[in-house]
Amino acid sequence: MLPAMSLQSFLTFLVLGALAGWISGLICKGKGFGLVGNMIVGIVGAFLGGFVFGLLGISAHNFLGQLIFAVLGALLFLWLLRFIKK
Repeated sequence: MLPAMSLQSFLTFLVLGALAGWISGLICKGKGFGLVGNMIVGIVGAFLGGFVFGLLGISAHNFLGQLIFAVLGALLFLWLLRFIKK
């Protein structure tokens, strides 16, 4: 069972996802995906980045580190989407 998430943690997670999605959108195609698209890409990227870096034994405990993991995960997610589309 997942631990309960406070409202502040949830809002931080959404902001982190939106920022990560926006940054990855700028890197990949030069513009963002809109607020909802950025949040979806960033949240999936945060999960993917956390999973991949967790497998490598690397963890982030502050906002900047989590943002970097989320952006790298979002970039990986976008790359996988483009790879599957082809």
